[in-house]
Amino acid sequence: MLEIDIPGFDQLRLEHLVMDYNGTLALDGSLELGVLEKLRCLAGELSLHVVTADSHQQAASQLANAPVKLRIISAEAQAETKLEYIRELGLDRVVAIGNGRNDRLMLEAAALGIVVVQKEGAAFGAIQRADLVAPNILDALDLLIHPRRLLATLRS
Repeated sequence: MLEIDIPGFDQLRLEHLVMDYNGTLALDGSLELGVLEKLRCLAGELSLHVVTADSHQQAASQLANAPVKLRIISAEAQAETKLEYIRELGLDRVVAIGNGRNDRLMLEAAALGIVVVQKEGAAFGAIQRADLVAPNILDALDLLIHPRRLLATLRS
């Protein structure tokens, strides 16, 4: 569990990290360099989940050695399916990371929503609904590895 009290924001007690795959952890279906190491580092603190429609059909092979639970979803109603997934985990216990329009609902509903803006860009709706914007996935994961970094950005 990752615990941090952020004055003026929330007292976070996070148990699950739910991530999008393409555009967030991967580019064109291939896992971004350095992501696997960061996920292994976080696995001791959080239960890791990847929820994706798997556009490039490479998520399972790319994540075969990662400490994550992979859920491949239908291309239909992706935003709603991702939201339902985190609801089942408990919204107040989830940190979500994504970049796409289909991530907007989970980013808004999670206790902490982080949007990443990488080579694929980020949907404006996702940016509007996230609590925090990170320049890339490695920096986003580092915020969870070093959670005191969240204080400077989110406190009020």
